[in-house]
Amino acid sequence: MKANYETRIREVYPDFSITHCEVNQIGQNNDVLIVNRSLVFRFPKYIEGIRKLKTETKVLERVEGNLSLRVPFPLYQSVEHEEVGKVFTGYKMIEGEPLWPSIFKKNEGHSQKMASQLVGFLTELHSQSVEGLEIERKSINEIRTSIVDLYDRFREKLFPHMNEKAKMEVRLHFDSFLSNEDLLDFQPVLIHGDFGASNILWHPARHEVSGIIDFGETEVGDPAYDFAGLLSSYGERFVRDCLTIYPGGDQIVERMNFYRGTFALQEALHGVENDDRKAFENGMKGYR
Repeated sequence: MKANYETRIREVYPDFSITHCEVNQIGQNNDVLIVNRSLVFRFPKYIEGIRKLKTETKVLERVEGNLSLRVPFPLYQSVEHEEVGKVFTGYKMIEGEPLWPSIFKKNEGHSQKMASQLVGFLTELHSQSVEGLEIERKSINEIRTSIVDLYDRFREKLFPHMNEKAKMEVRLHFDSFLSNEDLLDFQPVLIHGDFGASNILWHPARHEVSGIIDFGETEVGDPAYDFAGLLSSYGERFVRDCLTIYPGGDQIVERMNFYRGTFALQEALHGVENDDRKAFENGMKGYR
């Protein structure tokens, strides 16, 4: 795999010198290479990921310089083809390490600063204009339709593997949310779409968030979805503090909790639809 990707980079950038290359094992949707210890190259593993990478590239080019935290900028890119192994982007590595829950817990004394940084970033991102971007702009009805579609895919592809109690709980989770039309009353905005621990970088020496990576799920959607990622990673107390400083934060709690309750099954669904057994098993824990 690594050799093939190195060859592809050299095909597109023949003058680019690769002196060191290693594979990063974290990525679920992309194979990630650390090149020359200073650059990150991402190759989508799936056809669907190619479309997402193209959207991500355009969004990152648009938001450059408009956000208070560092984000990747696609210095190197090959996005013309629709073939896995051919498409990639490359950017300068952002200093820091993923803010895993264990690291967050060790640095809880800095949680107020973390909240300020993360909420400031989300406020800026959610305020970005999408004019001129080739990105799907979902209406409230379309967002509701996408939730219904997700529910249908859960029932079709995951329910056969779930116990009866779990199926009943998932039905209640979706039916109660979808029956409350007042909940889906918000302005769709540009969201990160995967705003959790693996994509939030922490600088241990400076005791601060140093950057945000992986915009592969970025879209026009519900701002509550990004806070659901924070909730999943760092818990209710921290997110409650975040929502007190986010404009209109008190209005997104129920939607945030709903999205949080779908994350594990979304991972399992990804596993089913992309033949990723590990993702399927991880997502189905607690539902069998």
